[in-house]
Amino acid sequence: MAGPDPAELRRVVDAFPAAADSEPIDPGAADRIDDLLDGTYGRLTREWYPELTELTDSYAAGDVLREDVLEHVEAVPSFRLSDGAAPLPEKRRALVAADEAAAAVTEIAGWYATLRSLLDDDPDDLTRLERLLHGFGYVLAHGLFLGASSPERVVRRLRLAYRSVGVDIDETDSEAGAERTEFTCPYRNVGAGVYGEKWVCHEKLDRVDDGYVTYLAERGIDYQRPRDCDGSDRCYSTVARDGPELWWPKTAPAAVRAPP
Repeated sequence: MAGPDPAELRRVVDAFPAAADSEPIDPGAADRIDDLLDGTYGRLTREWYPELTELTDSYAAGDVLREDVLEHVEAVPSFRLSDGAAPLPEKRRALVAADEAAAAVTEIAGWYATLRSLLDDDPDDLTRLERLLHGFGYVLAHGLFLGASSPERVVRRLRLAYRSVGVDIDETDSEAGAERTEFTCPYRNVGAGVYGEKWVCHEKLDRVDDGYVTYLAERGIDYQRPRDCDGSDRCYSTVARDGPELWWPKTAPAAVRAPP
């Protein structure tokens, strides 16, 4: 099964700079950071991180998949530093000021980058079958998305591909340049008794989607493959124009600090 070693994931998660057993941040500094970052710091440390530790335990026990952990990591509370490609100067100054209040702001950004890299697919960690599925998806994408250069055209082809393998499209939406598709995966429980729930959908068929992701990213299209399937048969995916959007903790303060 694709995914990081549970012990390594636990080591990285436990290294969270603002964890309870780490060096405490002065309460006044923490409050100032939270004010500067519009409450993002507080939501991240008090709500998002405890849920991450619980998911890490569940992952080690085999109760959830890498996809479940990755979905939570991608849903980290964020402080926007740009509107698409357009910078937000006041927000950038606020991040720099927060960084000056406590080193944890930069440290969390570095920690988050490490966590993301651990959870992202590493071709060396994939099984032979998963590598074949990724390659198949990448090759298939050359025909499926031929001539499709916008999110609107890409998502029409994508929905066609979903339907071709028996996936039911439940709802579609378009907002702020992003095309969203909600659908039902008919293979959710296939092999569940042996491999666990969603094994076919998320650990195997998603490797084909990864091939689509690779192909589209090379052409400036951001395809976020199926997400939010917990507790329901319905999942969703989004397609949008890929852009240099910046936000903390993905973006470190040093990246937006004005040169002296």
